Amino acid sequence: MPATTRRQRTRRIYVGNVPIGNNAPIAVQSMTNTDTRDVDATVRQILRLTDAGCEIARLAIPDKAAASALQRIKSKVSIPIIADIHFDHRLALAALDSGADALRINPGNIGSRKAVERVVNAAREAQASIRIGVNAGSLHKEILLKYGRPTPEAMVESAMKHVRLFEAFAFHQFKISLKSSHVPTTIKAYELLSETVNYPLHLGVTEAGTLISGTVKSAIGIGCLLAGGIGDTFRVSLTRDPVEEVKVAYEILRALDLRHRGPEIISCPTCGRTEIDLFGLVAKVEKALSGIEASPKVAIMGCVVNGPGEAKEADIGIAGGRGHGILFKKGKVLRKVSEDKLAEVLIDEIKKMIR
Repeated sequence: MPATTRRQRTRRIYVGNVPIGNNAPIAVQSMTNTDTRDVDATVRQILRLTDAGCEIARLAIPDKAAASALQRIKSKVSIPIIADIHFDHRLALAALDSGADALRINPGNIGSRKAVERVVNAAREAQASIRIGVNAGSLHKEILLKYGRPTPEAMVESAMKHVRLFEAFAFHQFKISLKSSHVPTTIKAYELLSETVNYPLHLGVTEAGTLISGTVKSAIGIGCLLAGGIGDTFRVSLTRDPVEEVKVAYEILRALDLRHRGPEIISCPTCGRTEIDLFGLVAKVEKALSGIEASPKVAIMGCVVNGPGEAKEADIGIAGGRGHGILFKKGKVLRKVSEDKLAEVLIDEIKKMIR
C-alpha cells in the first residue's frame, strides 16, 4: 500500500548498501547490547535482528579490541554495521579500518578540529557515511550557558556547528540526529532543523524507557515527525531485547501507512461477552506468524456476534464463542470451527494465502 504522507526531500546518502534520504524507504535501525568484543554473541544478536527486519545495526566501540572485532563480525552478517564512537577519534579510524559501513560520532567530544578532519577524511576514503549525533544530555557548555537548558534551539545550534565543520571539509555524506528523552523537545528540535538543512535525519527519542513507556514515547515522538514528512531512518530505543525495538519500529511505520512488514493482527480488548481465552489465542497465532514478511490483515475477535462486522476489512479472521468459533474472510463467514482448532485453522489459512 502506498504511503499517504508527503515526505520532505533530503539528500541521498548510503549506509553500506542501504539508501538513506531522497525518498528512499524509511530504514529501520537497532543497536546491539552485547559486548562487541564477544564476536559470537554479537553475531547471533545481529542475525536475530536481521530476521526481525532490522536493516542497519549499530555497535558500541569502547576500545581497540571492539574495533578489531568488527572485521570478524561483518564477515558473518549481511546488514550494514555502524560503529558508535565516543571521546576517542582513534577508535573511529580503527573501526573504519575494520570495515565499518558508517560511524556515529559527536564531533564535539572526539577530539580537536584536526582529529575530526582525520575521521572525515578516513570516512571519505572508505566510502563510509557518518551520523552527527546531538544529544540533549551532552551539549557544549557554552551552548547550555547561552540557552540555560537543552532547548530545541540549543540542540539545533549544536548540530549546525558540526554541519558547518563537515561542510568546511567538503564532506556531505552524513545524516543528523537530535535526541532528547523529552518528547516535545525532540519533536520541536527536528522540526526546526528540517527547516534549516536538507541532510537526511535519523529520528529517535533517547533513553525512552521500558517496553510500554518507551513504545509510547517513541510512537508519539517518532510518529509525529514521520506523519509530518520528517525523517529518513530511525531507531526505537527500549530497555529491552533489541528485537523488540525492530517490532515496534515496523508497527509505527504500519500505523502511518509508510511501510508494511509482517501480518497485522487486529484483536479486540475483550469484555464481559468474551467466552474464550483470547489472550492465549492471539499469542499463539502471533508466535506462529513471527518472521513472515507478507502483511495480511488478520482479525482475532472474542465475540461471534460482532466479530466479523467489526473486523470486516480484515483479509481473514476468527471470532470465538463458548466451545466454538467462526472463520471469516472480508466479513463473510466461511465455516464454524471448534474452539480448540481455531488457532490451527487460522494459521493454516493464512499460510495458504501467502504462498
